[in-house]
Amino acid sequence: MPVPPPVLYPPFNIVRLSHVEYRVKDLARSRAFYVDTLGLQVSHEDASSLYLRAMEERGHHSIKLVKSGTSEVGVLGFKLYDEPDLEKAEAFFAGKGLPTEWVENPYMGKTLRTRDPWGVPLEFYVQMDRLAPIHQQYKLYNGVRPLRIDHFNMFSADVDASVAFYNEIGFRTTEYTEDEESGKIWAAWMHRKGGVHDVAFTNGTGPRLHHTAFWVPSALSIIDLLDLMATTGWVDSIERGPGRHGISNAFFLYVRDPDGNRIEIYVSDYQTVDPDLEPIKWDLKDPQRQTLWGAPAPRSWFEEGSEFVGADLSEPELKAQPIIAP
Repeated sequence: MPVPPPVLYPPFNIVRLSHVEYRVKDLARSRAFYVDTLGLQVSHEDASSLYLRAMEERGHHSIKLVKSGTSEVGVLGFKLYDEPDLEKAEAFFAGKGLPTEWVENPYMGKTLRTRDPWGVPLEFYVQMDRLAPIHQQYKLYNGVRPLRIDHFNMFSADVDASVAFYNEIGFRTTEYTEDEESGKIWAAWMHRKGGVHDVAFTNGTGPRLHHTAFWVPSALSIIDLLDLMATTGWVDSIERGPGRHGISNAFFLYVRDPDGNRIEIYVSDYQTVDPDLEPIKWDLKDPQRQTLWGAPAPRSWFEEGSEFVGADLSEPELKAQPIIAP
């Protein structure tokens, strides 16, 4: 199935990805990982929740951690352009027969909660509390010095269908991997904000969240984080990298939080703002699509992901597989 042409005038206007909610078993342990090790900044904390932002972010939070008896992903959040887009989004999802409700979230204005056709919990908003800038308070730069949330990557049992749906709501494909034998898409990268991706889809048991990524100042920030994790009891949480992707050109590192959620540390992709930019096609058998240089991905990177609250899992029909590290 070919990548569909971009929808330049979608039914509502998404600006960018915004935030993720993780339900975690040990809030103190998660704080040690996200704040003391990665270096995210605390916007609010209490006995049951922790709100975090990165150094360039003015919105109240990009990660919400909620104490829970289970490890799950509560919601993926996206910022819309203006208030009328909220009503347009509600009409779109309701017209697809998908659930919609207006919810009250701390530190956020009017918020629409819904799900995509595979059950991924989504929320859309326009206004989030604005905090004072801290990007020049260099005394606060710790850990990997995260600057901003960059993208979500999800396992999908039908990547072609996922691409078609998210394309319909305005996400544009920048790069994709095709299985030449079946002609189906194995993975795709799609954006709203003018980078390589705000969301990506990878063939696998889904829907599950593969990872959330944060942009950092430089590759040296990643080296510094590796040294820190290796000497503060987090060495076993390093899953993959460092290396450079062929797709996106990113210099990357993948680490796992105490609940097993995968976090990518990421720098060096490219600009994609032109509306007529042609997507780059990769062959699934090309080893450099996944890793331009560096060790191949371990099996866990292809098989393990975080489940979404209330979403049923399906096995993919496409059984093709890229290179896995021994």
